[in-house]
Amino acid sequence: MSAPKVDARFKFAQFFLIFALVYVGSRIILTIYFPDQFSPNGQVNQEAIILRPVDATVKGGHHPLLTLINKSDQSIVLPDRCPMPPVDVFFGEGEQRITEETAIPCESLTEVAPGERATIDLAPWKYSLFGDYGAYEVSIEIPVDSEEEPQILTAGLEIYEPGSITKLFRTFITKPFLNFLILVASLLPDRNLGVAIIILTLVVKFALFFPTQHAMEGQKKLQQLQPKLNEIKKKHKDTPEQMNKEIMKLWKENNVNPMQSCLPMLIQFPILIGLFFVIRDGSILELSRHLVYVPYSDLSWGFGTMFLGLDLLEPSKFIFPPFLMVSQFVQMKMSFAIAEKKKQKDGKEEKKKKEPSQQEMQQRMMLYGLPIMIGVFAFQFPAAVSLYWGVSTLFAIGQQVVVNRKDLR
Repeated sequence: MSAPKVDARFKFAQFFLIFALVYVGSRIILTIYFPDQFSPNGQVNQEAIILRPVDATVKGGHHPLLTLINKSDQSIVLPDRCPMPPVDVFFGEGEQRITEETAIPCESLTEVAPGERATIDLAPWKYSLFGDYGAYEVSIEIPVDSEEEPQILTAGLEIYEPGSITKLFRTFITKPFLNFLILVASLLPDRNLGVAIIILTLVVKFALFFPTQHAMEGQKKLQQLQPKLNEIKKKHKDTPEQMNKEIMKLWKENNVNPMQSCLPMLIQFPILIGLFFVIRDGSILELSRHLVYVPYSDLSWGFGTMFLGLDLLEPSKFIFPPFLMVSQFVQMKMSFAIAEKKKQKDGKEEKKKKEPSQQEMQQRMMLYGLPIMIGVFAFQFPAAVSLYWGVSTLFAIGQQVVVNRKDLR
């Protein structure tokens, strides 16, 4: 009678370990991509008021972000300088740059409460002040008591030219996707970004249908052979060379190529990544001039960002995170369904639970870990990205149904 309790404890401990690993991994990734929001407060600096760049090196085509941290016991009150930037900008050897030209409306930062931090977004001056590659220095005056001189804070950053890989990526993936998104939106009555994202995602998924289907078929064949592979590994665990020969023989007899499930995915991965960045960064056309083709360079309109009551430029806290977690779990469950049915059909599972194999642990990590990570990201990324991911996942579920339909009858 004690075996089920031990088994239940093992499953709980295993799930807790998976969740902990996924949580730690998510925090590390979020710290890399969002250093301002997710860095520990106590590790920034010990001065009272700090100005620092979110990223000291900015790739050309992106725009600088600054963080103003108030660790004093008084509020920082700043003047409203719009349409000029809230900081003074110096380029190269000290050349001061001054402009009132903005790509998007200027939002002033007027107060930072004690113990708080604020992000100074320099996106409005992305092209007018930060259009050249090189080193920049920014400074801001912090007013203090009228009898004292204002405190001047400075920070340095560099805007560097993208490498050849980034240029190729933008030329053949990012630019075509963004301009197709513009084309689709231009044909819609309200230039709705949500509808355009759905159409673009479906077009890309249909274009990748056959390589994806090929990869899924390869994965299915490998799952069907998994029990025999496990037997070979168990039988020849002490003779690795013989084990490899037997595995190669098994693959050859069943006309299985393990790269069949990997290579198509590697081919389409850059395309899917490009689509992700287009939707994340290209939603505001005024900040995407460097990616827009000449016929669209002087558009008099922007995307309509409201979709089903959601602002696609803001994260969806209550709708998309649970939806993406459930749909991703369903997709992963379906992708492992054939292997599970095969084990049950062959009677390989013993009544007394044995220790799970490395492959089973990896599957469980994917089954539970990936949905949790996607849910965490959905809280941070704009709803436009979540919409793309949701449509893509539903399409993948449909493809998996097609692949599984014969084996799961």
